[in-house]
Amino acid sequence: MRFCLVLFGAIMALGVLALPMPAEAGPSHAIAMHGKPLYPENFHHFSFTNPDAPKGGTIRFAAVGTFDSLNPFIVRGTAAVGLREQVFESLMARGYDEPFSLYGLLAETIETPPDRSWVAFRLRPEARFSDGTPVTVDDVVYSLKTLRDKGRPNYRTYYSKVTRIERPDARTVKFILAPSGDTHTPDREMPLILGLMPIIPKHVYEKRSFDQSGLEAPVGSGPYVVDEVKPGARIAYRRDPKYWGRELAVNRGRYNIDRVIYDYYRDTNSSFEAFKAGLYDARPETDPGRWTGEYDFPAAKAGQVRKIAFETAMPSGMKALVFNTRRPFFADRRVRVALTSLFDFEWTNRTLYHNAYKRTESYFDNSELSSHARAASLRERELLAPFPDAVTPDIMARGYEAPVSEGSGQNRMNRQKALALLREAGYDIRDGKVVNAATNAPLSFEILVATPADERLALVYANMVRRAGIDARVRNVDASQYQGRLDAYDYDMIFYEWSQSLSPGNEQSFYWGSAAADENGTRNYMGVKSKAVDAMIEAMLAARTHEEFVAAVRALDRVLMAGNYVIPLFYSPTQWVALWNRVKVPPRISLYGYRIDAWWIGTQP
Repeated sequence: MRFCLVLFGAIMALGVLALPMPAEAGPSHAIAMHGKPLYPENFHHFSFTNPDAPKGGTIRFAAVGTFDSLNPFIVRGTAAVGLREQVFESLMARGYDEPFSLYGLLAETIETPPDRSWVAFRLRPEARFSDGTPVTVDDVVYSLKTLRDKGRPNYRTYYSKVTRIERPDARTVKFILAPSGDTHTPDREMPLILGLMPIIPKHVYEKRSFDQSGLEAPVGSGPYVVDEVKPGARIAYRRDPKYWGRELAVNRGRYNIDRVIYDYYRDTNSSFEAFKAGLYDARPETDPGRWTGEYDFPAAKAGQVRKIAFETAMPSGMKALVFNTRRPFFADRRVRVALTSLFDFEWTNRTLYHNAYKRTESYFDNSELSSHARAASLRERELLAPFPDAVTPDIMARGYEAPVSEGSGQNRMNRQKALALLREAGYDIRDGKVVNAATNAPLSFEILVATPADERLALVYANMVRRAGIDARVRNVDASQYQGRLDAYDYDMIFYEWSQSLSPGNEQSFYWGSAAADENGTRNYMGVKSKAVDAMIEAMLAARTHEEFVAAVRALDRVLMAGNYVIPLFYSPTQWVALWNRVKVPPRISLYGYRIDAWWIGTQP
């Protein structure tokens, strides 16, 4: 509440408090998923930026792994970091101090009727690609068709909902949208999804094999161009001095740094050593042991490096050990519940992570969208009524509650519960091993990892399940092989983290919709196929009011938690970042946390 009041006061001080405006009545500078956009047409800048920030300098970041592609829109290859954010723009820009609102970028206006059955964008006449070519309706149409036909599965899912394209005039494109699912009503998020569609230049990419990975220089309309490429080792971006959109309100105080460099390191340990040596400037930290005990190197002691814990209003998302339910031994929910009981969070948090984490008990923890510790509302019960077996009574009554151990490391009570569940599922204990009672085959699985941090936790968990007589093995592969196996669902168990926003939408189908379960390259890594999940996603997308939306998301959360598709792990209530002092940040952050594109280099605070 204090954060919201401070942010509200900041917006008042900036003179950008939203005035009443008609919702979706004629062309507008902005659109909100629910309600009205925060900023009026004549706003000057976003509250989380410093419009007086100096320009110039270089900032260096670290990336772990490697890359072999400069195309971030396809499944093939591993794309270099930063391409989508630095090089390619969308029709509209997101406002990060509200749940989900968009403001004109390449498009100066958006228009959609109250039922959102179509959406029209009018392009800015001054919009240009980095080669000086104007951004045209042809480019917008080409982008949609190319991404739909050759891009990542989420693009195909989204853009296939466009049934017809019209061109009312030379600068306007209109998309007619298909009704959504069984409800036969328009997908109310689609106008915003199309507003966030990356626009690629037709005259460049129609001459390339778009669906093949490669290192051809990308061309976009964004604030940066690719300046240097060392395959697998470094990518650098240079701020385009001719960038067409630098004076737009959505860009004031952003993209301040002349050169942005990402150097690749083999693992997080080597990247941390490089940070200590001053080889790069900003380090988001995810290791609580390192955060609490290893930032005592000479530069930090001398005050040259500072640690900042940013508070956000973001949902925690779900970091988890993921069951691949396509595997027969994980298809039985009782087996998944048993294996979840064997994870000893209390001991793990204390021993490995300095008690820095909170246990995840919802896909939307830390927000009003979470079902944890909440009884299902009347609207949630109405939504779930057609699916009486989708949610257990206890989760309907109070949300999911994770197993709790005594913290000694023995976890005896939960192990007994796990073994009882495994017996119900057709397993027996013979010679100290859990085996299939009918076939005598041992219960055995592999945990696939690609980082030392994941390997450490995987080994800890493998030891926990071995105590129950279950054979768990850990396999560490390189980043490229790991991504390839993820895309093909070639694993038993993995670590994954699904991030969430304050306005979840179409991406939920990409995460756990039934259609995504059989399509390579989606994020339905658990392979869930559930009519209840699909219906809750449809209800979420069809919601017109905030109350309806929250009810649908909480109902979705309950179905996912009741399915026990993952072993929920933990989350940090703050964002940890270490910065060398030359990197400056604005005094206020967005609801979504810090924004790197709002930073600058210099001595000015």
